[in-house]
Amino acid sequence: MKIILETERLFLREFTLQDGQLLFKLNNNPAVIKYVHEPKPVLTEMDAVLENIILPQYRLYNHGRWSVHLKNTKKFIGWAGLKFVAEKNEIDLGYRFLQPHWGFGYATESAKAIINYGFSTLHLKRIMAKAHIENIASQNVLLKCGLFFYGTEMEETRNVFKYEIFQNI
Repeated sequence: MKIILETERLFLREFTLQDGQLLFKLNNNPAVIKYVHEPKPVLTEMDAVLENIILPQYRLYNHGRWSVHLKNTKKFIGWAGLKFVAEKNEIDLGYRFLQPHWGFGYATESAKAIINYGFSTLHLKRIMAKAHIENIASQNVLLKCGLFFYGTEMEETRNVFKYEIFQNI
């Protein structure tokens, strides 16, 4: 288990090929995927997501979406991290948490640590994020983390707000 970051209450680690069940549990809740408009997951597809999307980001870019766990119990509560979006040449901040863990500040806590890691360790110049226009909770997380709204974009079949933050030089 490769731990990438630790915060006061959380640790973020790289996913492994054995974590398909964790992603399935997370994405199987319609409330969790409401604003990302993904189809209901199939367990075997989660293994392919790990192998073909998540794990290659670690090798290629030294970052990715990381498994988030409570420090005191080691319980999986979601994922958070950075993702390189090749077609836009952007680094995207994202997070997704199990519904019982909403409202405790875990998204903000992990996102702040990830932004700091992106700037101080990876030496990124800019990090962006998107939030569905109806997802007020996610928008609030991004604003608390210091990102600024800079536009609206049609993504697939939905409108999203776009946010960004730049490294202070």
